[in-house]
Amino acid sequence: MEQSNRIIYLGTPEFAVAGLKALVEGGYNVVAVVTMPDKPAGRGHQMQCSPVKQYALSVGLPVLQPEKLKDEAFIAELRSYQADLQVVTAFRMLPEVVWAMPRLGTFNVHAALLPQYRGAAPINWAVMNGDKQTGLTTFMLKQEIDTGNMIMQSTTPIDDNEDVGAVHDRLMEMSVDITLKTVDLIFDCDRKGIALPVTPQPELPNLRSAPKIFKEDCQIDFTRTAIEIKNFVRGLSPYPTAWCNIDIHGQHFDNVKVYKVEPGDGPIAVDCKDGKVSIVELQLPGKKRMDAKALLNGLH
Repeated sequence: MEQSNRIIYLGTPEFAVAGLKALVEGGYNVVAVVTMPDKPAGRGHQMQCSPVKQYALSVGLPVLQPEKLKDEAFIAELRSYQADLQVVTAFRMLPEVVWAMPRLGTFNVHAALLPQYRGAAPINWAVMNGDKQTGLTTFMLKQEIDTGNMIMQSTTPIDDNEDVGAVHDRLMEMSVDITLKTVDLIFDCDRKGIALPVTPQPELPNLRSAPKIFKEDCQIDFTRTAIEIKNFVRGLSPYPTAWCNIDIHGQHFDNVKVYKVEPGDGPIAVDCKDGKVSIVELQLPGKKRMDAKALLNGLH
């Protein structure tokens, strides 16, 4: 670690707090944080700041919140911090004027084993597709999204019954180690005057992408197999959550959130491509999340 090297950290959600906290508590010279503008949230539409901003303010770091990343005032303010390195975790796509600014460049911590799952929702898509493992990749930014030369990777298995929330939390914990090791390596190579060892992303056939997920993407397709439906549901649980329109004991319900399903028959079962799939945990509109048996008792 090199105390004098100046770092700017860019991130927004809870996932990005882990790496920032590790840098601050490890004594690295984080000089500023860039995060999304505050936005209204919840029923009262109160203005809410991002988890990264909340942490940054708690430790007295300057916070930049540009509406537009090419805004001249923001670019000038960013340049004034004279960062040697920028670290990006779960942020927006950066214009070249931003990622090329530090003398040591900008690296990204991506929650997938690149080149697979380039895009905004890599953890969800890996679980939805039934993958057996995932991981983290650090890479140097360049113009095309998530395509830069790789620095480090770390892997973790995905259990058949894990939901995306569990995988997210494990990757968030893992991000601490790979962030610190990548920063240390970059500074060490700079101090020694040697090139950073990087690996170009391989050109693989059948690359899977990880685009942003919208509500319409989360509707369960019961024409698929039970295992495909199970993977789809756990890849969206607890957020942004799979949903369906369903009849339960003669009553019709729209926009039912579904958190867990299992192949086979059960108290609430739906026909699918290869038999039945049983809904184990769900939430009716305006109600609490509960298991199927408790919900049926309430309906009776």
